[in-house]
Amino acid sequence: MKMNPLGRTGLTVSELCLGTMTFGRQTPEAEAHRQMDMALDAGINFIDCAEMYPVNPIEAATVGNSERVLGSWFEKTGRRGDYVLATKISGAGNMKIRDGEPISGDVIPKTVEASLRRLKTDYIDLYQLHWPNRGSYMFRQNWRYDPSGQDRAETLQHMADVLGAMQREVEKGRVRAFGLSNESTWGTAMWLKVSEEMGGPRVASVQNEYSLLCRLADTDLAELMVNEDVGLLPFSPLGAGLLTGKYQNGAVPDGSRMSVNGDLGGRKSERVFPAVQAYLDIAARFGVDPVHMALAWSARRPFVTSSIFGATQVEQLEHLLGAVDLNLGGDMLEAIDMAHKAHPMPY
Repeated sequence: MKMNPLGRTGLTVSELCLGTMTFGRQTPEAEAHRQMDMALDAGINFIDCAEMYPVNPIEAATVGNSERVLGSWFEKTGRRGDYVLATKISGAGNMKIRDGEPISGDVIPKTVEASLRRLKTDYIDLYQLHWPNRGSYMFRQNWRYDPSGQDRAETLQHMADVLGAMQREVEKGRVRAFGLSNESTWGTAMWLKVSEEMGGPRVASVQNEYSLLCRLADTDLAELMVNEDVGLLPFSPLGAGLLTGKYQNGAVPDGSRMSVNGDLGGRKSERVFPAVQAYLDIAARFGVDPVHMALAWSARRPFVTSSIFGATQVEQLEHLLGAVDLNLGGDMLEAIDMAHKAHPMPY
């Protein structure tokens, strides 16, 4: 398993990261614990969670259950130190999570405390802001997101307040590093600027959607990350399962994400299935598994630190781990870029 530095934190993480958004709902606790064991055995030392998980759907009664599942494994095994642990504080607006309370310097101490309690640990390696209070281009909002109503001074003051709170958590030893999620290039640049000016923790990573079907990060964000030592942590590298091919020709397998979330969070569209077929055809032409191709591609991009994947079942995890051994040759990468040119942003 290839290992990569996590920004300038001094932490080193595996090129694949075990995502846990199904833990405690679609993935029962015992199955989740088996996945955590299997991932470590395969060389994965990075695991990602969030206070809002599990999802699909989000329910007030289950918020925090994924962290609880991780905590029970840490308590049972005593192997907390074997994982670099990432989790997130939710942004403003979702009334099922802290009654829609926005991220602020005042709220961070209590959300860190709550996550630590559920995780049964005394420190979080990477604490991330799940999405900005001001909104985001992510989640298919890139087609109509309008930042013109933002107040720059207010945003920068918010960043300073949050970084101050984060620095106090670092000093207490409860947080080791700070990251963003669903953030823009400008937003990331401003977090870096404010951190440099006030001496707060520096952005280590940005967790945004990134896959063969969603390559927004290839534009301005990639340049910022390369030059500023900020790593991309792609989520949904398999396009919410679309790139497996299991939804082609109208198929909706029982227990699949589409069976519980019909439009895959806005990813299902008339244009996406021909795009998926183009990538399936490339995999067939080169004699590789399309799942391995998609996951290896996302993990090996020059600005990516670790690609976050999830598996509902142990058997799926076992299959996904085959991506570690796949080498993507120049001809395959050229074919992938040509497919992207023919099918840009199909959702």
